[in-house]
Amino acid sequence: MSDKRHASAHHSSLITHHFFVDMLSQVVELIESKQRFAITSHIRPDGDGLGSSLGLYWLLRALGKEAEVITRDSVPYSYRKLPGAAHIRVTPEVDRDYDAVFVIECSDITRPGLIDLEKQFVVNIDHHATSALFGDINWIDATASAVGEMIYNLCKAIGVRVTKEIAECVYTALVTDTGSFHYSNTTERTFKVASELVKAGVKPAKVSQDVFSSYAWSKLGLLSQVLATARRDPSGRVAWMRQTMEMQKSADATEEDGDGFVNYPLTVSEVEVVALLKETTPGVYRTSLRSKGDINVARIAEKFGGGGHRNAAGCTLKGEWEEAERTIVRLLTEAVERRNGDRDRTEDAAA
Repeated sequence: MSDKRHASAHHSSLITHHFFVDMLSQVVELIESKQRFAITSHIRPDGDGLGSSLGLYWLLRALGKEAEVITRDSVPYSYRKLPGAAHIRVTPEVDRDYDAVFVIECSDITRPGLIDLEKQFVVNIDHHATSALFGDINWIDATASAVGEMIYNLCKAIGVRVTKEIAECVYTALVTDTGSFHYSNTTERTFKVASELVKAGVKPAKVSQDVFSSYAWSKLGLLSQVLATARRDPSGRVAWMRQTMEMQKSADATEEDGDGFVNYPLTVSEVEVVALLKETTPGVYRTSLRSKGDINVARIAEKFGGGGHRNAAGCTLKGEWEEAERTIVRLLTEAVERRNGDRDRTEDAAA
């Protein structure tokens, strides 16, 4: 890199750093000056949404603030052992007055599914670059591996000791949103934060057992049916599966029992990208996308109003099964072919 380009990149990095610091300082100032807060995350909350929400809950409690976590949907089975999970209030609306509501890991203000949320003073905290700036304060850090990492930074910025409760919640956020540190969003900083959390009392093996090895038998019954639908394209690089409402019924399973199924085909060496279509109502499919390397599935999800990370994203498709599958498989195949074409051109140029 030339000196001029290096200086430009360094300058850009400094601007980004100061921008993040400014957003964080706004959050710190709000917390210090106000008293009554609510925290929420998206519908069907996941490990980062719940872990970060509860980590922030314990942070606010440590400062003597009034705080509660509210969600539209109940806590999934895998996260019920999180410290404070039993105190989460399930409600369809924001039915109390707060000084501010923290919205964790949501692409827009509709994602929590809470009536009258837009009437509150909203603090939008997210680590997805695709997040809409819907909050009165928007703290977005796309360099963070999970919102949990941002909550850890908030503890440091506001001077709250990272207690065992905060540490377990934040570690759960990290370990789930990085796929047990498998995904490309895992960085050196992620491991540094995880190390500090272990020093604060986290037992990694226990957290992993609670989150990944405490499933109901119905999950196994559903998995056997979903895996039977696995298909690949002629190249072997693109795979997809179905999860129907009838499968859930026959396995006596819930939709959340299917969480994580999309990752199974990705364990095959040739497979580079996977789609799992979950039927939520007739003709509507919640679709999970996963990929390896530099195939950006978030861009594909955005075409349908979804989003996420480069290697892990989601969206909703509508129509007949075959039509929805053809549409998403075509886009995934094009992404793989485009990536391979770019790689070939790079190698030819290098030669």
